[in-house]
Order: sequence, then structure tokens, then C-alpha cells
Amino acid sequence: MRRGTDRIGASISPPAEIVGAPFAGPEKIDRVGDDGRLRLIDDEALERSSTVANCLMNRERRLPGYNRELGLDILAELRSRRRPGTAVRWLDLCCGTANALLEASADFGAGIEIVGVDLVDFFSGASRPPGLALITSSIAAWEPQGVFDLITCVHGLHYVGDKLATIRRAASWLAEDGLFVANFDARSVRLADGTPAGPRLPAALRAAGLNYDPRNRRIRCEGARTIELPYAYAGSDDQAGPNYTGQPAVNSHYDYQASARTRHTPHQ
Repeated sequence: MRRGTDRIGASISPPAEIVGAPFAGPEKIDRVGDDGRLRLIDDEALERSSTVANCLMNRERRLPGYNRELGLDILAELRSRRRPGTAVRWLDLCCGTANALLEASADFGAGIEIVGVDLVDFFSGASRPPGLALITSSIAAWEPQGVFDLITCVHGLHYVGDKLATIRRAASWLAEDGLFVANFDARSVRLADGTPAGPRLPAALRAAGLNYDPRNRRIRCEGARTIELPYAYAGSDDQAGPNYTGQPAVNSHYDYQASARTRHTPHQ
């Protein structure tokens, strides 16, 4: 059984049942256990689930689609961060086939380092241009080398178990003036008993120095920072059904720790 952790030093026994065995899909398991509690799954089971395996949200997306979904001109953002003698660095989490990264690498030319990470090795292209690294890994376990000027995640957080930890970690991987932008639906964050996290979550995100846009369902962080949030991860529900995109997605469940403080420390 996995013990949930998110806030530094926090550890709880999940109040909902955690299922750690490989998961075969909604038809093979009931969402509520015999004791009436919502059955949650850990990250290992989540990554084997049909909801995550069948995810189509970002598999073939190209650079114009990135710009549209993130409300950002990727190439312009990268060019604005050029510094003499130093390569601009872009990290894309849940990069899918990496079509957008290949396009950016070809357009930008020399002076850029791009890293794409995805759970499944479905990367396009028979060869990799210099400066482009594509990594097959769970983003929950992966650790980067160095910091990044731009970090993006296009609709990938919908299929991540501990969404808040991913946001927290990405913020810590930024350069001092770096930018993190991701699609994020706060309604996919639930308390451990299944009820919505409610307005306390956006308030905690703002207090942590993050900018959450509920209309466009995006989250941004400008500048590296260490973040603490009063939520400890309890497990995920991959049978939550379609989210605002119309695709099946994953709800993330947390224990809210009322006594904990929301903190953020900008990196110097």
C-alpha cells in the first residue's frame, strides 16, 4: 500500500481503499468497496489502467496546437529567453509523439536543448536532431538534470495521479526567470472522501505563488520556487469519467490538512 505524501514532511494513511494490483479497466472493478468507501488506486496501478493507456489527448499534437492550448507562442517565448553562450532549455512533460518538439527543434536551430518525457515510447521520427532528448518514464519518478527556461504540459495532468506534486516539482525545476504552463482542471482534485476540493484549492495555489486560470483551465508559475501545499496525496480514481475535454480523465484525491500552512520560497 502506498502512503500518500505531498506537503513536505506529510504522511497519512489514506482514508479510502487503495488498490495496488494491475488495473484492467472500469469493467473489472467497482468504484465503491464493500465498506462503502471510494476505491482509489496507487500510481503503479494508474499507469497500467485503460484510461491512461488509451489517452489520446496529446499523442499527435503539433506546435500550433501547443500554442493554442497553452495560450502561448512557444517559439517566441523560447527566443525571448536566449542568452549569449547558453542554450535555451525547454522541458515538455507528457509529450506524446513529440511532434511539437521536433518542429520546434527544426525551426529554432542551434542554441536550444529540448527534453520530452512520456510514459509510453510512441515518439515520432527515426532520428533525433542535436539538442533533443526524448525520455520514456513516469513523470512521477523522473528527475531532470539542470533547470529549464520553459516547462510545459499539454493536457497531461489530466492523467497524472498526484497532480499537485507534479506542479510543485515542475516549479522547482525552473530557472530563476523560467515559466511553467500546463492545462489543469481544479475540479479534478478531490478530497479523500470524494467531495470536491472547492475554492480552498485555487486559494492555496494563489497563496503558493501560482496563477490558476479557471476559465481556460491553465496553471502558470513564473520563476523557480519551492512550494508547500496543505494537501497529502491519498490515491487516484481513473473511473471519474470525461472531464471538460470530453475524454475520460483521472481524479486525484487528497487529505486536506487544515493545520498546515501554504508556503512558497522563490529561488535566488
